[in-house]
Amino acid sequence: MTGSRSSDPRGFPPATPPVPGDSGTAADWVAARKLAYRMVDDMFSAMETIRDSRAWSPVPDHVKASLREAVPYQAADLAAVYEQFKRDILPYPTGNPHPRFWGWVMANGSVAGCLADFLTSAMNCHVAGYDQAALYVEQQVIEWLRILMDFPPSSGGLLVSGGTVANLTGLAVARQARAGFDVKTKGLGAPGAPRLTVYGSIETHNWIYKACELLGLGREAFRKIDVDSQRRIRLDDCRAAIEADLKTGHRPFCLIGNAGTVNTAAIDDLDGLRSLADEYDLWFHIDGAFGSLAALSGSRALVSGQEKADSLAFDLHKWGYMPYEIGVVLVRDKDVHRATFAPPPSSAPLYLSSADAGISVDTTYFADLGIQLSRDFKALKAWMSLKNQGVDRIGRIIDQNIAQIKYLEQRVLAEERLQLLAPVSLNIVCFRYHTPSLSSEELDRLNQDILVKVQLSGIAVPSHTWLDGQFAIRVCNTNHRSRRSDFDMLVDAVLRLGAEMAA
Repeated sequence: MTGSRSSDPRGFPPATPPVPGDSGTAADWVAARKLAYRMVDDMFSAMETIRDSRAWSPVPDHVKASLREAVPYQAADLAAVYEQFKRDILPYPTGNPHPRFWGWVMANGSVAGCLADFLTSAMNCHVAGYDQAALYVEQQVIEWLRILMDFPPSSGGLLVSGGTVANLTGLAVARQARAGFDVKTKGLGAPGAPRLTVYGSIETHNWIYKACELLGLGREAFRKIDVDSQRRIRLDDCRAAIEADLKTGHRPFCLIGNAGTVNTAAIDDLDGLRSLADEYDLWFHIDGAFGSLAALSGSRALVSGQEKADSLAFDLHKWGYMPYEIGVVLVRDKDVHRATFAPPPSSAPLYLSSADAGISVDTTYFADLGIQLSRDFKALKAWMSLKNQGVDRIGRIIDQNIAQIKYLEQRVLAEERLQLLAPVSLNIVCFRYHTPSLSSEELDRLNQDILVKVQLSGIAVPSHTWLDGQFAIRVCNTNHRSRRSDFDMLVDAVLRLGAEMAA
């Protein structure tokens, strides 16, 4: 076989040399371990000194160009790949771990969570079910969260990617429980099936539209209800909408409450919504993406009533201070939850059937509670973080975040050139620079420019929204690294830039 690619008489090509540190020689493992130590040192140094860095930096054009590469058909040295990461990727993140990042509601992460993610990747567990420690860890985490959220023992839950999937899961269970016909088997197009409708305030997050689309309900199934001066859903308007749909033969099936809206952190009248849901036999779902976790703090009373929900969605990567991504859905009736996603026994795939012994005990325990079969070991970072930090400490930091926002509110109210644009109910302040010499449109443009300047300067990262037709600089604080002086720095920057640009 002279000239052939293989000396194997069967014609097989030669074995590919192993990647260093991956089933390679002892020397390969030594090199990989040495590089891993460097990575840990570099990342811990970055976290330790993050306060000294910019809150955000735009990605330069030359870096964008360097990341547009040809397909890497040939192997490269891992150390060289890591050097490119340090040069072209590490300096340009979204910036959310920074102490002056208050944009949207983004995670800041923690050392325990970071290490847990490394351990998770190294174990590489598939947590659809199976007899493995990861299954029991996730069960325990769900049980802890059930207790902390004051849900009954009949409840169950699931760890998911984030709020959108958590809310989607809750709405899917609601549809299964309250459709009034076999929607799982027959579908929404079943003969004589009524139009299903769901209700929530105009402040409800965009997940509701995605969920309605994916579940076949259509965007028009969501009835947007107006809000009051505190940006809470108007119960009377909601009742009127339900009555109108009943008269036209539609079937109302779900009522959505917000425990902290994304715009202003407004909290709906959760007790009132529970009563309204009971009046019409509706499923009561709460989107508590970040606000629900106030239940861990001294501000628990702010979200009183969420424990009465039929399903509750929230994110541990927000006010749980854990790295992305880890969301949660709790369901009051775990049997209804499982019935929504588990296949009927007659159609369950044989290759996933559970056995009485061996690894295949409870093969699809968690897969039967959601849409994912392939699931990673998200529970480990929750388990490690909750044990390492302690719930009481997490609660104290949540209280600290709320106190810092109240301080920012007072700073805004004390400044003649700053204007508060929405009531402060939890952990969000919406404000703008104001001067009577400018029109409303000019103030909108001015504040847009101020926000961009603040972000580009690297001083801080607030985000923005529009409230009653006015552009608002939005500060959402779920940051365990922030100090009171950081908010002073933001206010001073807005005042300085506003004065310069208005002039």
